Amino acid sequence: MEHVVIIGAGFGGLYAARALGREPVRITVLDRQNHHTFQPLLYQVATAGLNPSDIAAPIRRVLRKHKNTGVLLAEVKAIDPARKRVIHDGGEIGYDKLIVAAGASHSYFGHDEWAPVAPGLKTIEDALEIRRRVLLAFEAAEREPDPARRAAWLTFVVVGAGPTGVELAGALSELARHTLVREFRHINPCKARIILLEGTGQVLPTYVPELGEKARQQLTALNVDVRTNCLVTHIDAEGVSIGDKRIEARTVLWGAGVAASALARSLGVPLDRAGRVLVAPDLTVPGHEDIYVIGDLASLKQEDGSPVPGVAPAAIQEGRHAARNIARTLEGLPRLPFRYRDRGSMATIGRAAAVADFGRLKLSGLLAWLAWLVVHVAFLIGFRNRFLVLFSWAWSYVTYERGARLITGETPELATDRRVRELEPRRDDGAGRTPPVIAHARTRL
Repeated sequence: MEHVVIIGAGFGGLYAARALGREPVRITVLDRQNHHTFQPLLYQVATAGLNPSDIAAPIRRVLRKHKNTGVLLAEVKAIDPARKRVIHDGGEIGYDKLIVAAGASHSYFGHDEWAPVAPGLKTIEDALEIRRRVLLAFEAAEREPDPARRAAWLTFVVVGAGPTGVELAGALSELARHTLVREFRHINPCKARIILLEGTGQVLPTYVPELGEKARQQLTALNVDVRTNCLVTHIDAEGVSIGDKRIEARTVLWGAGVAASALARSLGVPLDRAGRVLVAPDLTVPGHEDIYVIGDLASLKQEDGSPVPGVAPAAIQEGRHAARNIARTLEGLPRLPFRYRDRGSMATIGRAAAVADFGRLKLSGLLAWLAWLVVHVAFLIGFRNRFLVLFSWAWSYVTYERGARLITGETPELATDRRVRELEPRRDDGAGRTPPVIAHARTRL
């Protein structure tokens, strides 16, 4: 029985595994996480709208009905096409057919030193880190006596006005203006500044200019400061530089670029400028007909010369197509070229605000937002997740509440301040009582 190894359980890998579930093959899925993440809704976790479990599903549960499929929790280090082996952190595994769906990571355009101070959004861990930083910024502002430093804590910069950046900026504005507005006593969360920076001249640069302008208008209505033609030249823990201009901000979020997984280099085949594998029309690697590359790691042109976009629908279609070609190969039939069916693009901006491009039909505002909601709920894995997300959105729409506002983790500075307070001598106020210790004004979160 042929052994098919699938690297990555994102959209492409997971749908490939499901499509092969009834074929006469043995399947092994390798992923460094034990869950599949619905990436289009990560921004909702990052802005406390949803819990991580609402948009994630255990891989083993998703594939449990496929008796020919096994799952290994492993991080793949390299691929050896000559020996037909996959090397991972626990050893290596052989394959007859290989589907590489390792996805992409953040790209800082040669400035990897920005990563610690400007986190991107690709995983559940990224979303939780962003949520932690955002909520801590409001807490720090609440106890900061210096107006300038308080303003810096209440300034949030999002770099990149693609779908991720637009969605983050809109959600941050709604979090500040609606959810947190009545919960602080020393600051007004409505005064938080949300600044969206884009290096090109248009918001949502991959969309038609008409929808880019609609998105800008809807963001402006949410009090988001949209700045185009702004190339970031430096980022540090205190803010962002755009040439000789400086924005003092303690929270910077990155949504400007992606880089293909480094795993592509181990294949020893030609790559494009973004590090993606230049695949053949049937999604195989030239010179290696037993290896398929799909999703964000694949570089493929459509018939009109435009690239297949790195979006979830494309990855799903590629996963199913790779599985179909493997099945055809087993039957002695020729492989078929991949044809991407573009069903449109959507980006949500805020409450009843979104843009959608369905080819001839272009929507914005409430209709686009409703279409976005229906499509995203439909693509979620499992009835439970669909129900929880739909219920959470309905509740938030009516009440403006966001129920996932937990600050997890602790910075070294906070831990140090706590130890200092615990060691500080307890002073009697003259009446036999010990007054509460006032927290230090100098605190770095």
